[in-house]
Amino acid sequence: MANTKSAKKEIRKSYRKWLRNRYIKGKMRGAVKAVRRAIEAGDAAQAKALMPRAAKELDKAARKRIIHPNKAARLKSRLMRKINALERSQPPAA
Repeated sequence: MANTKSAKKEIRKSYRKWLRNRYIKGKMRGAVKAVRRAIEAGDAAQAKALMPRAAKELDKAARKRIIHPNKAARLKSRLMRKINALERSQPPAA
């Protein structure tokens, strides 16, 4: 347990940061999961429509250093590759 006044304050600060990081990470994960669900369902149009929100949440988390910027880039790249592959595999609408 913290003894000094500054250590107690640091515990309060780290708790607030943890809550904020958890909130941002949760929004990010939810957005990515929505895109993945659409891909698994085979709905390329829905996945493409959800992708900008996922990219925005990933970029926001990376900008705030909640996740590493390279991780955000990697996740965006993988999602877009899956969406593009799904679009190519579907026959064009008449």
